[in-house]
Amino acid sequence: MKKLYALLPAALALGLAGGSALAQEAATAVAPAVEAAAAAPIVEKGDVAWIMTSTLLVLFMALPGLALFYGGLVRSKNMLSVLMQVMVVFSLIAVLWVFYGYSLAFTEGAPFIGSLDKLFLSGVTIDTLADTFTDNVKLPEFAFVAFQATFAGITGALVVGAFAERMKFSAVLIFSVIWFTLCYLPICHMVWGPGGMLLDDGALDFAGGTVVHINAGVAGLVGAYMVGKRIGFGREALTPHSLTLTMVGASMLWVGWFGFNAGSNLEATSGAALAFINTLVATAAAVLAWSLGEALFKGRPSMLGAASGAVAGLVAITPACGSVGPMGAIVIGLLAGFVCLWGVNGLKRMLGADDALDVFGVHGVGGILGAILTGVFTAPSLGGTGAEDFSIAGQVWIQTYSVLITIAWSAVVAVIAYKVADILVGLRVPEEEERQGLDVSAHGETAYHH
Repeated sequence: MKKLYALLPAALALGLAGGSALAQEAATAVAPAVEAAAAAPIVEKGDVAWIMTSTLLVLFMALPGLALFYGGLVRSKNMLSVLMQVMVVFSLIAVLWVFYGYSLAFTEGAPFIGSLDKLFLSGVTIDTLADTFTDNVKLPEFAFVAFQATFAGITGALVVGAFAERMKFSAVLIFSVIWFTLCYLPICHMVWGPGGMLLDDGALDFAGGTVVHINAGVAGLVGAYMVGKRIGFGREALTPHSLTLTMVGASMLWVGWFGFNAGSNLEATSGAALAFINTLVATAAAVLAWSLGEALFKGRPSMLGAASGAVAGLVAITPACGSVGPMGAIVIGLLAGFVCLWGVNGLKRMLGADDALDVFGVHGVGGILGAILTGVFTAPSLGGTGAEDFSIAGQVWIQTYSVLITIAWSAVVAVIAYKVADILVGLRVPEEEERQGLDVSAHGETAYHH
C-alpha cells in the first residue's frame, strides 16, 4: 500500500506533464486558425447596401439632378439639348468605364496611370473584392466599379454646362471620349489609384475636389474659350427659362451628394456619418453666404443665387468632408458662398469667357477653395481628423501642388480634345441653327408646346 502511495505523485506528475503537452499542441494547432480567421476578408452586408445606395444617389445627382439644374438655366429652345447632352455623356462614359476606364484608374501601374490588367473587367467576378479604408474589410468589386462609374459619368456631364446652347452634339461626344481617356483617368489614378503619384505624396481628396470639380471646371473654361461666345452674349439678355426647374435640380443635387460624399467612405461607419453631417451644414452655410452676398452687393438675394450657393457649398466640402469637423465644414461653406459669388461675377468678367452655366466659377473655383482649405481644417486643433503631428503649412502645400497639377493636366488635354473634335466635325453649330435653338436643329424636338 505504501508503494502505491509512493507511485501516485509520480503518476500525477506524468499526467500533468502529458496534459500540458497536449494543451500546448492544441494551442499550437489553434493559433494559425485564429490568425487565418482574423486575416480573412470581411464583407459586411451593411457596407454593401450603403455603397449600392450611394451609387443610386450619385446617379440621381446626374439624372435628373444635374440635367434639370442645367436645363432650367438655358433658354427654352435649348432645354432638351442640355438634357440630352447630360444623359448621353453620362451613359457614354459609364460604358467606357467598364471597358477600360476602371482598369486604367484602379490597377497598379505607373504613378500617372494604371494598367490594362482589367480591360473589359477581365478577372472581375461576383467573388472578387475591392478594398475599403479598413485593412480586412472588403466590398464586392462589382459594387465598387459601379460606384466609381457614376463619378466618372457626372464629371463628364458637368463640363457641358460651359459650352451649352452652341456646340455640336457630335463634337460634345468626341470631346468627352478623349478628355475622359486622357484626363479624367490619369487624374483619378494619381489621386485615388494604387501607386498614384498624388496619393503617395499625401494629397487629401476624400470625394473628388480635384478629380471631379477642378478637373471639370478647367475643361469647361477651356471649352468656353475655344467654342466661342453665344450669339448675343453681352448684348442680349440670355436669361434662364425656368428657375423653378433649376431649384428642383439643385435640391436633387444636394440629396444625391450625400451618396457622393458619405458614400466615398466606402463603409457604413462613423466616417460616413462625419461626411454626411459635413455635407449638410457646409451646403446650408454656403446658401446663406451667397444670399447675404447678393443682398449686400446687389441689393436683394435671388433664388438663382441660393441654388448656386448650394452647389458651391457642395463642391467646396467634397474634398474635405471626411477629414474636417462640422465647424470647419461650416467655415468652408461660408467662404465658398462668398468666393464663388465673386467667381461667377467679378472673375467671370475678368476672364471674358462665355462660361454659359458657370462651370468654372462654381466647380473650378469652389473645388480649388475646398481642396486648399482641406489642408487647413483637417488639423486636429481645428476639429479635424489629422494626426497629432499634422502640419497645416505642409498639407496646404501638398494640396496646392495637387490643384496645380490638376489644372495644368486638364487644360492641356482639353485643348487637344476640343481641337480634335473641331478637326473631325467642327465644334460649333451654324449661326442659323443656334438662333433656331438646338432642341429643334439637333434633335428635332421641343421641350414645350405652348
